Amino acid sequence: MEFKSKYLQEVYDGLEARNGEQKEFLQAVSEVLESLEPVVEKNPKIQECGIIERLVEPERVIMFRVSWVDDNGKVQVNRGYRVQFNSAIGPYKGGLRLHPSVNLSVIKFLGFEQIFKNSLTTLPIGGGKGGSDFDPKGKSDNEIMRFCQSFMTELSKHIGADTDVPAGDIGTGAREIGFMYGQYKRLRNEFTGVLTGKGLSYGGSLARTEATGYGACYFTQEMLKTAKNDSFEGKTVAVSGSGNVAIYAIEKAYQLGAKPVTCSDS
Repeated sequence: MEFKSKYLQEVYDGLEARNGEQKEFLQAVSEVLESLEPVVEKNPKIQECGIIERLVEPERVIMFRVSWVDDNGKVQVNRGYRVQFNSAIGPYKGGLRLHPSVNLSVIKFLGFEQIFKNSLTTLPIGGGKGGSDFDPKGKSDNEIMRFCQSFMTELSKHIGADTDVPAGDIGTGAREIGFMYGQYKRLRNEFTGVLTGKGLSYGGSLARTEATGYGACYFTQEMLKTAKNDSFEGKTVAVSGSGNVAIYAIEKAYQLGAKPVTCSDS
């Protein structure tokens, strides 16, 4: 990646030298730095204070073993992650992804982008991300419960309402959050504000299930209005996925007058 700014080039080259194998993370950083280049050029204090160097380096990276027992009585071992990337404006906040593709590079990439996503909400929350290479597909409820309990046994040492508040993500729905929440309560004897995405019967938000899919459509509606004085009305919409985000994005797009024509299931 080549930048016009010598400063950004030096920062990126140094990051690449230290993390050369983390392709997903480096791609995310390069895209963000490219978009920030005009701002950096106009504000020399960014370089003087080393803002970008600090921004691209996570404050804390936690990697741990998750051992659990399957229904056949065999011990299985997965790898768990939590990258606490930036807490400049508040506690770390970001989801927990359970998918075979998860590795440190993917989690760092997601945690880095979460900084900017969260800052745009204007809420006092920082950026983080976590997860495991555990694959929930084909697993029984009991196997998923045992994995989640083992995962939270270690993760509980590093999170809390004023420190780091995880949420759901791919592979982590209300069921998985519920298992983790129960384990956290047992271990810490406290639970207020520790996880978002919980079920309604144990402290969840009424709008949480629909929020992300609806929000994507509301954002798109505003962008269409701002850029082209247009709307969803009469548009054909292609949606990728069929999970919690996709299903409610389809629902809201339809309500706004669009015609959803696709979704997908892995």
